[in-house]
Amino acid sequence: FRRVLFRSISHPHALFLYSMSLNSLPIGIFDSGVGGLTVYRALHDRLPNEHFIYLGDTARVPYGTKSLATVERYAIENSQFLASLGIKMLVVACNTASALALPKIRENIGIDVVGVIGPGGRRAVELTRDSPNPKVGVIATEATVESRAYLEAVKRVSETTKVFQAGCPLFVSLAEEGWTHEAETRSIARRYLMDMKIFAPDALVLGCTHYPILRDVIQQTIGENVKLIDSGEATADEVVALLKEKGLENPN
Repeated sequence: FRRVLFRSISHPHALFLYSMSLNSLPIGIFDSGVGGLTVYRALHDRLPNEHFIYLGDTARVPYGTKSLATVERYAIENSQFLASLGIKMLVVACNTASALALPKIRENIGIDVVGVIGPGGRRAVELTRDSPNPKVGVIATEATVESRAYLEAVKRVSETTKVFQAGCPLFVSLAEEGWTHEAETRSIARRYLMDMKIFAPDALVLGCTHYPILRDVIQQTIGENVKLIDSGEATADEVVALLKEKGLENPN
């Protein structure tokens, strides 16, 4: 069984893709920058037989401060480009794009698309289920917070779980620069997480794929007793399950 997932036979990868079975096609991943590599790492660890194509849109990072129309346009362009290379599944590693553009992406490409919001929200509920008064914190870009996507994702699974969100826009730039342990990073983290510490969540969703790069600083600031949820790791688990459900695993 063979299938071609590209738009033009003149594409430089066309002959290569034509010779590949659907199962052996790569999984496409895109993010606004380097943050989505945390999702790639989680996927690679769980799916060592799979091939991946990663697109980091570093020319236009960050997405979290841009308008809905702009994020949708960027996300559709990225998705169509990856689809043109021949992929069997698309992972939208960017939380902002997942929050604002997932329906539009699905309208524009004819393959399965997995975002990071739903898996992260479901994992948060799962990890706080035993708490008598479950509380989940979410830190994300301003656009993701304003979309209320994580709030809705949690509420779809649990009506009783309390959710508090905080925007941490500078975390993206700090992660892109590799400023993971500088004094300035610790100072910004204390400022951003001040109200979150008062809320005292049982678990904190790292609602941007850049944030796991700053995991140590965030954990030390919020407190060691708070469980940190990497939405990328939760997404990887769902991709594994979806590949198995669709029969798209690469056996080689």
